Order: sequence, then C-alpha cells, then structure tokens
Amino acid sequence: MQKGEVVVITGMTGAGRSTAAKELEDLGYYVVDNLPPSLLPQVVERVDAARGPEQPVAVVTDVRSGSFFAELEEIVAKKATGRRTTLVFLDAADDTLVRRQEAARRPHPMQRGNERLLDALERERVVLASLRGAADLVIDTTQLNVHQLTARIAEAFGTPERTTLKVSVVSFGFKYGIPVDADFMADMRFLPNPHWVPELKDGNGRDNPDVAAYVYSRPGAEEFLSGYVPVLIGVTKGYLHEGKRFMRVAIGCTGGKHRSVAMAEEISRRLRDAGLDAKAIHRDLGRE
Repeated sequence: MQKGEVVVITGMTGAGRSTAAKELEDLGYYVVDNLPPSLLPQVVERVDAARGPEQPVAVVTDVRSGSFFAELEEIVAKKATGRRTTLVFLDAADDTLVRRQEAARRPHPMQRGNERLLDALERERVVLASLRGAADLVIDTTQLNVHQLTARIAEAFGTPERTTLKVSVVSFGFKYGIPVDADFMADMRFLPNPHWVPELKDGNGRDNPDVAAYVYSRPGAEEFLSGYVPVLIGVTKGYLHEGKRFMRVAIGCTGGKHRSVAMAEEISRRLRDAGLDAKAIHRDLGRE
C-alpha cells in the first residue's frame, strides 16, 4: 500500500498559509494548523492508526511555534515522518505583507510593543531564510489573489500521481516585475518586438498565429530554443534525482504579451514532446 504524502506549509505571515491549507483540505488532506514541528512524526503515526497510511497529511507550521520552529528543517531533512515529505514555502513582498496584515487587523507574532510591522517581518525573514532555501516548492503570492493561489496548490497537489516533475513555463513582462519564485529566467528582449509591427501590435503570442510565427522566425529565436530546451531537460533529470518535483521557468519580454508568450508556449510544447509534464502560464497577458 502506497503511503500518502506529507505536505509541510510554512512561510511568511500574510503570504497565504491558511488559503493553501484550506485548499489541501478540500483535496482530501488531513490538515493540522500551527503544529509544533517536533510533533509532526507523532501526528503522522496517529493518522496512520486512525485513517490508514494512504491518508495524505498537511501541516501548517511557522514562527507562531516559537522555539519549536527551529526543529522543522531537521525533521524534514531526516524524513522523520516515514513518508514522502514536501516542504512548501509561501512568500510575498514586504509591502504586500504589510497591507494584508493591516487589513486582517492582527498583530504580527514577532512584533514587539509599538515597533513597526516591517521590523517584525525583517526578523521573520532571517528566521526563515534557511527554510526558504531548502523548500521543494516556493510560491510568491505578491501578485496572486486567493483564487490564483488555490489554483497553484491544486496544480501542485491535486492529481493522484505526485511523483513526476511538474514544469511551469511562465511568461511575464519586465515592466511588471520579475517572478521572484522562478528557478530559471530567460530574457526575450533580444528578439524584435511585434509591438512595432502595426498588423501584429494588438495580437498576442498565444492566440495569434501570425505573432507567434513572427517571433519564431526572427534571427536567434530557433538558436535560443535549440540550446535552452535541452538544458532544461537535463536539469529536470537532476531535479528528479534529488527528489525535487517542481520547476518554474520564467520567460520575459517588455510587456509579457508577444515574445515571452510565444516562446513560453513553444518551450512548454517542446518539453511535453520530451515526455515532461509541462504547461505554459501567462502571468501578465491582458494587463496592458
């Protein structure tokens, strides 16, 4: 009998931990919030006894656990639960966290007296720095609403088969900021911009075949694809060997409408042709 997965959700206060936990609960996970990390193996044992080892488990643990929190990285690294364990780290820009925390009207768990919320966030980042680096999946929620974060969690954990590598190829516009949760990033601004071609300006690289054809036919486009895609394929093999199951590739251009969209579509197609579970996501399409 295959054992269910254990998902450990951690990250910055206000980054969406509760939303992620609620979605995992909807996906059938047994969810425990604000768990001291030292109790994680015991929780899994109890779930095994009560519901069977195939029951997936999700726990939310964070700086609210105080000194117990320091044990989390060691417990995950030692595979102390006896199951496949995935560490998910939720993050967001400081200004976004401040806005969310103020809207929630709750003090930050690391805030002291009358000090600024930003001071508490700075201390929290220091405490969490090593966990962010060790995470299997980092999700930056700065530009995600509740529904988009829910979709990201469902994308990662909502399928029965959880042992394959999932590759997200994300197009974006540099003028809207770079995706800070990307594992790889490539800049398509070396290609001529269809924005300056009158008959192509209003189209985009996903829905307009003429825009895509224009991008692919520019000097350097095929050379980039032929060189970059094999690199990604090689990296995915290493990721799987190391037990990593998520890879996020960011492809950027000026506005995230023409070049990056077309190239993200083509990269994801070539990765699928190589047998990988890849999909194109267009972060900024429609923002202009």
